[in-house]
Amino acid sequence: MQYDPIKDRVSEIIRLFPAVRKVFYTVLDMILLRQRYVKRGIQKYAPDGEEFLFYDAGAGFCQYSHFVLKRWRRARVFATDLKCGFLSDFAFTATASFPGRFSYFPADLQYFTPKNKYDMALAIDILEHIEDDRAVLKNFHEALKDGGHLIISTPSDTDEAAKFTEEHVRPGYNKAKLEDKLRDAGFEIVESLYSYGFWGALAWRVMIKHPLLLLQRSKLLLLPVIPYLILLYPIFELMMRLDMKTMNKSGTGILIVARKVVC
Repeated sequence: MQYDPIKDRVSEIIRLFPAVRKVFYTVLDMILLRQRYVKRGIQKYAPDGEEFLFYDAGAGFCQYSHFVLKRWRRARVFATDLKCGFLSDFAFTATASFPGRFSYFPADLQYFTPKNKYDMALAIDILEHIEDDRAVLKNFHEALKDGGHLIISTPSDTDEAAKFTEEHVRPGYNKAKLEDKLRDAGFEIVESLYSYGFWGALAWRVMIKHPLLLLQRSKLLLLPVIPYLILLYPIFELMMRLDMKTMNKSGTGILIVARKVVC
């Protein structure tokens, strides 16, 4: 399955109708369990106080940049992505809503390290797309202040869908091996868990995977898909909440929080 064409289409709609962006972010919060895990991690490990520097690496639609800028009124955010259009579109919005607090630069994370030192860095669903992931982790280490936190979310090697996503260069990660790579890069592991356990994976299949497969066959199927999602959403919501309250022994997603060791 290819997700980039879907993302590009959504980006075009947002570019034409900027007001759609906030609605889109709300929908992502509702249907993506990953975002709930990530935002919980940001809130848990963000520095005390309103002022801190946040590095959104591989920012995509910049939904996490928006979350930080809105939640912490004096935070400053720097974002990177290979797709400059995603960044510039959000920057247009951020200039009005968060003047002087958002900046960006299109970059390949294998070779790029920002000039500033950040309190927190975010890498959500990007490592599985990058061949030299060890170089990326070293660059993250260099980008953080001593004691700064890196939050990573990525598919695990039990995620069958990740094996068939054309944009991926590896079919997910073994959690222990990813932890080892982080330690080799100079991090200590603060928190490491599986997301999308039984309940989360089930919710993803029935709420996202199967509807997307139907829509790939015909856009006309959007007519029955929308009421299906609305009708069953309370059940999906319950399943996602159960996943977050369960210590999953395995799962199709991995969330790791690592800290740059103080020298």
